[in-house]
Amino acid sequence: MTTSLITGATAGIGAAFARRLASDGHDLVLVARNTERLEEQAAELRRRHGVAVDVLTADLATDKGIAAVESRLGDPERPVDVLVNNAGFGNRGTFLEAPLADELTMLKVHCEAVLRLTSAATKAMRERGRGFVINVASVAAFVPRGTYSASKAWVVRFTEGVAHDLAGSGVRLMALCPGFVRTEFHERAGMDTGSIPGWAWLDADKLVAAAIRDLARGRVVSVPDLRYKTAVALTKLIPSGAIGQVSSEAGRRYGAH
Repeated sequence: MTTSLITGATAGIGAAFARRLASDGHDLVLVARNTERLEEQAAELRRRHGVAVDVLTADLATDKGIAAVESRLGDPERPVDVLVNNAGFGNRGTFLEAPLADELTMLKVHCEAVLRLTSAATKAMRERGRGFVINVASVAAFVPRGTYSASKAWVVRFTEGVAHDLAGSGVRLMALCPGFVRTEFHERAGMDTGSIPGWAWLDADKLVAAAIRDLARGRVVSVPDLRYKTAVALTKLIPSGAIGQVSSEAGRRYGAH
């Protein structure tokens, strides 16, 4: 039986991955900070799909939380076949408007945790000769907009580099770069999303379905949906200064995934 571990599993894209992988017959390890929500989600997935679901309460903004997930990923008696590094958050406002402590926490969750968990997972996967890692980044990785964009750009480049290093090992990696997705992400960050047009929003379940198709096709970077593929392509044609001005203004109001 295949086992998948998902961080940030109780809402949004993480919860959508949990639903999809459970429906495909995967046993699950769900990771998040809120034990009550984890237990409720696990019970529903067990009832609906008949799979085994373990919960692991861990705060990936702390060394203790990261170490707990590292330990689970490296357990040879309970191998993890698929890792989805989804945990993340946004800060409202531009650089210097957000507290420095929040910016540093973002780097801890988006970069250090992703690096350490990917390392723990791929080491075990390489020994078994198989495994998948999906690191959730963002289309914000392709535009200049402070710490959030920089951290997501790091996720993309890191994933590409590790995928190259592990080519031929049976272990595959993919960076998933969504745009605006209807989740709790923006609400938690206190971002105003009222001015985002309806056509810009993606459905989390459809996003995950597209991501899994791209993983099956062997893509290392996935930008689901033609709208956002076009947007990313345009960033390569527009001067970076103009992109930075627009993205900075957008970041003051509502950010991106």
